[in-house]
Amino acid sequence: MAEYTLEVTTGSMLQAGTFDNLYVTLIGTERQSERTQLTSFGLDEKTGKVGTYSVTTLLSLGCLLLLKLEKDPFHESPEKDWFCSKIVVKTPEEDEILFPCHSWLSRGEFVIFPLVRNHILYVPEYVSEHWEDDDFFGYQILNGATPFMIKRCSKLPSNFPVTEEMVKPFLANGVSLTEEMKKGNIFINDYKIMDGLPTRVIDGKPVALTAALCLLYLNPEKKLLPITIQLGQQPSEETPIFLPSDLKSDWLLAKIYVRNADTLYNQVISHLQNTHLLAEVFTMATLRNLPMIHPLHKLLIPHHRYTLHINILARARLYGPGRLFGNTSLGADGVTELMKRGLSEMTYTSLCLPENIAARGLESIPDFYYRDDALRLWSITNSFVKAMVAYYYPSDSEVSADSELQEWINEIFYYGFLGNSDSGIPSSFQTVAELIKFVTMVIFTSSVQHAAVGSAQFDFLGWTPNAPLLLFQAPPTTKGQSSMEAILATLPNKSFVGVVMSNVWQLSRKYSDFVPLGTYPEQRFEEPAALQMIEDFQAELSSLSVAINKRNSELELPYTYLNPKEIENSVTI
Repeated sequence: MAEYTLEVTTGSMLQAGTFDNLYVTLIGTERQSERTQLTSFGLDEKTGKVGTYSVTTLLSLGCLLLLKLEKDPFHESPEKDWFCSKIVVKTPEEDEILFPCHSWLSRGEFVIFPLVRNHILYVPEYVSEHWEDDDFFGYQILNGATPFMIKRCSKLPSNFPVTEEMVKPFLANGVSLTEEMKKGNIFINDYKIMDGLPTRVIDGKPVALTAALCLLYLNPEKKLLPITIQLGQQPSEETPIFLPSDLKSDWLLAKIYVRNADTLYNQVISHLQNTHLLAEVFTMATLRNLPMIHPLHKLLIPHHRYTLHINILARARLYGPGRLFGNTSLGADGVTELMKRGLSEMTYTSLCLPENIAARGLESIPDFYYRDDALRLWSITNSFVKAMVAYYYPSDSEVSADSELQEWINEIFYYGFLGNSDSGIPSSFQTVAELIKFVTMVIFTSSVQHAAVGSAQFDFLGWTPNAPLLLFQAPPTTKGQSSMEAILATLPNKSFVGVVMSNVWQLSRKYSDFVPLGTYPEQRFEEPAALQMIEDFQAELSSLSVAINKRNSELELPYTYLNPKEIENSVTI
C-alpha cells in the first residue's frame, strides 16, 4: 500500500472556512487514486486552519501531475464558498509537492492545480515559466511535439523579404545573414500548408489563422533562436516582419501566432494523420490480407493493438462539427482540408526518418534529442526487422512470389495513399531490402513516431499561451500597437482551455495496460531463432534506455518521450 499525506490550508480571510464535504483525487503518471473524502472538521469557520489527511492507494501513482478537489454538491446546508490556500502532498517516496490554489471553491466545483516539486519545475510547469523565452521557443521546434517543420535554410523564400539590416543585431558580431546561411546556421519553419484554409466562424466572423514564416539562427552558444517572423505568406505593409527588438508584446504575439499554427499542425497532421490514421491503414491491410500463420502477421499484429479501437473513439470525440478539433481555429472544414493537403504532401522519404532528417539538412544541429533518440530507435528496429525478414525470406524471389504480401502492400498503396505514385510508396515488393525498409517504417510509425508526438502533448499544450489551438483576434498588421491586454484578448477562454487540457492529459498519460516497445506478450513465434531475435531486440532497447536516462540526468529539461520504456508498442491512445 502507498500512503499520501495531505496538508490542506484554508485562507486567512474572514469566512474562508467550510463545513461541507470535501473530496480529493490524486493523478499521477502511472495511475490515479480513488476519489477520497476528507473530513471538513479541520477546515471549519476558523481561518488559516490546516487539516491533515491521507489518501491510500494499492500502488504508487508515479510522478504526481494533477490534483482534483471537489465540494459535495448534495450538502443540505446553505450555500457557502470555501477559500483553499494551498495543499502540500507528501508522497511515499518522501517528496513534498506543493499545489498552490488561492481560490474560492463553490459547492460541486473542482480545481486542477499546477505543482512544484522540491523547488524543481516539471513540465508543463517548466513551460509556464519559460514559454516567453526565445531559446525555449527554439528548443520546442526541435524537441517539442512537432519536430518535423524545421529545415535548414540556404536561400530565403521570395515571399520572405528579410534584409541584412533587419537581422544584423541578432547575429554574431561581424557576420552577415548570407554568411550564416552558407555555414548552415540559418533554419526556417514555413507553415505555407496552412495558407487559405477555411476557419471556424464565431459570431459571424471567421477566426484568423496565419500561415507564418519563422527564421531561426543557431548562435555561437549553440542556441536556436527566432530572429524574424512574418505572419502570412504574402508580404505587404499589413504583413510586417517582426523582430526580437520590437515592442515586447509585439514579438510575443508574433510567436504566439507561430505556436498556434505549429500546434494545429501537430494535432491534425503530425499526430492524427501521420500516426493514428496511417497506423490504421497498416492495421486494416494486415487484418484483411495476412493470415494469422503468416510471419509478417505475427510480427506486426502486436504493433496494431487497439489502433482501430482508439481511432473509432477519436472519430466520435475529437473531429467533426461540434467536437474538439471542430472548435479550434480551423473548424471542421479546415481540419478536413488540412488533412487533404497533408496527405498530398506525404512521401515515403518523409516517413523514413534517416532520409527525412537528411532531406531537411538537420544531421548536425546540436541538442536535437528527438533526432538522436529516433535515429537510434530506427537503427535498432531496422536491425531487428532485417534479421526476422531475412530468416523467413532468404531470397528476393520469395518476396516477389508471396501473393499475400503483395496484396498487403498493394492495399496500403491504393487505399492509404490513394494510388499516388509521386508519394514514392511502393505498390509491390520485389526485393528483401524493400520489404525490410517498409516494415521498419510501419513499426517505427506505430510506436516511436506516435510516442514523439503523442506523449509530449500535455507537457507543451498544457500551458495554453504556449500552444493555443484557438486565437480570437486577427494578427497585428502594424507594429507598436499591441499590449498584454491585447494578448489576453487573443487567447482562448477558460471553458475551451479546460476541454483542451482534459483531452491532452488523457491522450498523454500512460495507462495500466501499457505495453512497451519490443514486447510480444503473446508468443506467436515458435522458432528458436525468431525468439532469440526478439530477445536481442529487447536487449538493444534496454541498453538505449540506460543511455537516454544517463543523458537526461545531465539536462535541465530531460527529453523522455523516446525512452524505449516509455514508448507504447502500438497506437493505443
